[in-house]
Amino acid sequence: MSIPAESLSHPAVRAFVTALNANDRAAFREALGPSAAMSDDGSDRDIGQWTEKEVFSAHGHMDVQSESADGLSLVATFHNETWGEMRTRWQFTVQEGKVLRFDTGQA
Repeated sequence: MSIPAESLSHPAVRAFVTALNANDRAAFREALGPSAAMSDDGSDRDIGQWTEKEVFSAHGHMDVQSESADGLSLVATFHNETWGEMRTRWQFTVQEGKVLRFDTGQA
């Protein structure tokens, strides 16, 4: 059973997931800090290029299965039109209500 985005406990993570699932680029950028960074499967990636390819142009969607670490760590089924569906982990670093970094990869 998945956890609805609006029920996620951490407000910054909730904003991130809600924007991602709505395919809302502006809201997604708003959820991130000004110098946000990310990694995928342990490799740092350009956040703009990665999100365009894996999320926005491929209609990425997260179905959150569990959260821990006060809502800063998620396990989710991630689906996009490029790769299909996979079980993923997401770890967030948040400061002043914005996501400064997220690390994702297969769970």
